[in-house]
Amino acid sequence: MDHEPVVVTGMGCVSALGHSVEAFWSALQEGVCGLGTLDIPAPSDLKVTVGGTIPAPDPRESLDARRLPMLDRFSVLATVAAGQAIAQSGLPLEACGPRTGCIVGVGTAGAETIDELYRRMFLDGAKRANVFTVPRVMPSAPASQISMMHGIRGPVLTVSSACASSNHAVATAVWLLRNRVIDAAVVGGTEAPLTYGILKAWEALRVLAPDTCRPFDRHRKGLVLAEGAGMFVLERAGHARARGAEILAQIAGVGMSADAADLVAPTLEGPAAAIRACLEDARLAPDGIDYVNAHGTGTVANDITEINVLKSVFGADARRLSISSTKSMHGHALGASGSLELVAVIEAMRHGIVPPTVNIVELDPECDLDVTPGHARERPIRAAISNAFAFGGTNAVIAVTRFPG
Repeated sequence: MDHEPVVVTGMGCVSALGHSVEAFWSALQEGVCGLGTLDIPAPSDLKVTVGGTIPAPDPRESLDARRLPMLDRFSVLATVAAGQAIAQSGLPLEACGPRTGCIVGVGTAGAETIDELYRRMFLDGAKRANVFTVPRVMPSAPASQISMMHGIRGPVLTVSSACASSNHAVATAVWLLRNRVIDAAVVGGTEAPLTYGILKAWEALRVLAPDTCRPFDRHRKGLVLAEGAGMFVLERAGHARARGAEILAQIAGVGMSADAADLVAPTLEGPAAAIRACLEDARLAPDGIDYVNAHGTGTVANDITEINVLKSVFGADARRLSISSTKSMHGHALGASGSLELVAVIEAMRHGIVPPTVNIVELDPECDLDVTPGHARERPIRAAISNAFAFGGTNAVIAVTRFPG
């Protein structure tokens, strides 16, 4: 069945690499690593020392101070990024609010507020919670806050599938747009996991790196958690052209699958099925893809599995792919990772530059495809995919192309 193309007309992001798409993309091109020493108030038994923290000034400073008491940090980041995307798109929400949706992917909800609540109740002896606790911690808070700030009155919802949340949110928006339920969507992902409780939980999994994120490196030691948000305005192409909007890229296809195997260990078959489904949806052959933004977490199991997945799907064409893990620079933002990486893919395509995988000292011989080590590389990109393979075995892949119109 033929569908009207879905296009991107606005982008926004806040991350360890800065407070805008421009800052983010500039850092990616230059191979800047935004990961550094964590400075969070926490008991001394916290072993995690490195993370991807958004640099000063605090994103809260750009919002109306009267609204802040109702916002957990994951909502702050989402609303800031959404404001940027809406401003770039020029979408007249006062006119099309009922035909606009908002879908936000989150992995962990309200971590800042929950930490604060437990600290007050269990350590300080408080007898009651803050009146805004429930509205702050609910997973749907970022989507609801964006809706209220901008008058979005169509479908407003949250998608939560661990590290695949952003890509699943984009897929949901694409379906709503293709089926003409809405004309436009504000969509993306957000995460603010740099709190004592969340960091202790990840410590227990023993997958966190003690130094930095080194995807595909022979001596990699794990992932590095980060905060951030990426948001987009998606529209049906006809709607965007009718109002004279600048079209940044086309979301050509989406593909999803589930491993139905292990809760945390990746499989080859599940991710491969998601990529194949994405290529089929986008009507792209394997030889039509030039760039892959890898899930690339920097764990031993994930990196080798993902390389083997690409070999399985692309066959001989895998050798001509440009691949990179931008998590080596902005960190693993869990539910927001896919949205940050989609910004990277779109900017890479627009500028004809493949961002690098940094921090590689010695390439793992089992990761023997072109992972763009160390430095960005110029290359025309006709089409690209962005991978998200999450705990729980949930996989979501997005294909991006230039808009031919």
